[in-house]
Amino acid sequence: MESFVLAGGCFWCLDAVYRTLRGVHEVVSGYTGGTTPHPTYEQVCTGATGHAEAVRVEFDPDVLPREVVLDVFFTLHDPRQLNRQGADVGTQYRSAMFFAGDEQRALFERARERAGDWWDGEIVTTIEPLGEFFPAEEYHQDFFAKNPGQGYCLAVAVPKVNKIRRSYAEYVVA
Repeated sequence: MESFVLAGGCFWCLDAVYRTLRGVHEVVSGYTGGTTPHPTYEQVCTGATGHAEAVRVEFDPDVLPREVVLDVFFTLHDPRQLNRQGADVGTQYRSAMFFAGDEQRALFERARERAGDWWDGEIVTTIEPLGEFFPAEEYHQDFFAKNPGQGYCLAVAVPKVNKIRRSYAEYVVA
């Protein structure tokens, strides 16, 4: 198993998308990239902690190739938006990839370069060293499945899940 820590707006959407893919063993929503130890959701929402809402995706690269995990990341959010995704604004919603070693850093750099071929405009996704990852509160874990009728899920997460289901159908859990 391998794991990547990725941030691309609200972690509910990333969590919902990655849970639909074969080879994903676990998805944990959390906070990383900041300075406040053990932050709460309320603290992260202020933008003062420096943390991003992120997911740790644990997957089997023999089932779900590393490149696909990263291409899905660049497909499901707009990596050209600095410190925001849609109406979610602030550094906590930045597009970032947190590497846990030189090999991951190189993988992330190649993925960002590939994404530049798909998107018009500058990719602002940062590639940052992975510090401590703090799991979010339990109610954030698998939020979409627990709250399928919630307004944000219907308006924002559902279209992203559907886009990935179409674009990466061969990797979607049946």
